[in-house]
Amino acid sequence: MTSTVLPGVATPFAPYSLRLPETDAIPLVCDSPHSGVLYPDDFRFALPFDQLRAGEDTDVHVLWQALPSVGATLLAAQFPRSYIDPNRELEDLDAAMLAEPWPQPLRPGEKTRLGIGLIWRDAGYPARLPVYDRLLSVAEVQHRIAAYHAPYHAAMGKEIEAAYARFGAVWHLNLHSMPANSYESLQIESDHPLADFVLGDRDGTTAAPEFTDMVAQALRRRGFSVALNDPFKGVALIARLGRPAERRHSLQIELHRGLYMDENTRQRTSGFGALQSALAEVSRDIAAYVKEQVK
Repeated sequence: MTSTVLPGVATPFAPYSLRLPETDAIPLVCDSPHSGVLYPDDFRFALPFDQLRAGEDTDVHVLWQALPSVGATLLAAQFPRSYIDPNRELEDLDAAMLAEPWPQPLRPGEKTRLGIGLIWRDAGYPARLPVYDRLLSVAEVQHRIAAYHAPYHAAMGKEIEAAYARFGAVWHLNLHSMPANSYESLQIESDHPLADFVLGDRDGTTAAPEFTDMVAQALRRRGFSVALNDPFKGVALIARLGRPAERRHSLQIELHRGLYMDENTRQRTSGFGALQSALAEVSRDIAAYVKEQVK
């Protein structure tokens, strides 16, 4: 059973949790930007709370909790992505949601069109509902950036750069979960079911192919189906961090929520423990690969 999640908690609170390596450190920095369940009391959302929670990658950082034991760093957001999404650039914002003009140029992209940009317009499962019954002030969006988005990115940048300075290379895992209706919510037609895991490297541009393949094979050895960039290619974080020619590798990992939770109740299912154990084994395989690369 998961702990009770409240529709509003007193602020301020720490925007993220950070677990450092518990054994000899390796240049493997991992983050779960969407598993936060502390909903700030100034959110003022208008849809039912259980529908809003459909945006969470609930418990992803718990599923991957073995990472620090193999020498990796694990960062996890504590705020919900529906409040402000750390896996979006600041320009990916819908001006129609604002009560006043935004003071800088905006570049809303596909995620904003789908209602899931920097500030979410819609949420819910399986249907999507409006998050707000009001326009947001520029001041409150700027507060969300300063109090949550910016500190998360600063922490990520610090850990990435420290690893790179020490080892001359860094590997980054961007950890997520995906709903069963992912194709539908992304407005993509598919003739095959959603895989157990989707690895995203933005069509081979953010990580060396052998690293992506190694992670895929580690998952397949545990009996999981794996797809590459279908339907998730990766968004802002791996696009910003992944430069394989500089030995900076960034890979997004999406796992099917049906493997570990009931999407209607957000409760863990009987498969949670087995998945967590399998991911501990995968973490060891990834750590062994990283160690070999920096010997």
